[in-house]
Amino acid sequence: MPSQPAVDLDATVHRVVAALDADEEPARADLAAAVRHLARTLARRAPGRSVELRVPPYVAVQCVAGPRHTRGTPPNVVETDPVTWLLLATGRLDWHTALGDARVRATGGRADLSAHLPVEDRHE
Repeated sequence: MPSQPAVDLDATVHRVVAALDADEEPARADLAAAVRHLARTLARRAPGRSVELRVPPYVAVQCVAGPRHTRGTPPNVVETDPVTWLLLATGRLDWHTALGDARVRATGGRADLSAHLPVEDRHE
């Protein structure tokens, strides 16, 4: 299946953010595409293999420079739900607030993505 052009993905992120801002549930396909796009953007902007970001059921990416793992469960894992990831990636939710509210699980000494967020400028 061919990937969507970046313009389409940006429009999809805008639609999902608008739905979330209106307290509406975004279309599942749009949510999945936006989550994948923003996670892959993070991986491009913070290249490396020391942290694994997991946003089930849609995507897992490795990012952040540092020691990499080659087998088994990585030592530095960040896991969150799709809506929380969208809020973090677009600057609508602060990393430390998300951690404090247990909306993000971060294990390992390098599992802090605060320096890499937001991934995209806040969508208005």
